[in-house]
Amino acid sequence: MDIVTWILAGGILGWIGYTYLGYNEQRGMMVATIIGSAGGFLGGKVVAPMFSAAPAASADFSAAALIFAAGCAAVFVLLGNFVHRRWGV
Repeated sequence: MDIVTWILAGGILGWIGYTYLGYNEQRGMMVATIIGSAGGFLGGKVVAPMFSAAPAASADFSAAALIFAAGCAAVFVLLGNFVHRRWGV
């Protein structure tokens, strides 16, 4: 269940970055949401356990892992915007 929460949090941050901040405007809302979702997934699955923010049992909810997922999603959206503006990819 945590994976779905991380992906949704990343997608929401991607959508917010597109709608309110104007990131990835040339690519479109769907791409910004996908970039945010990928960042949320990697942040919750890879980055959070590196800092021992993973829950003790796999079925438990971890607010710290959600924060790591959201932070990583925000970084992915920022990097996606930077790469597109810099190199046009």
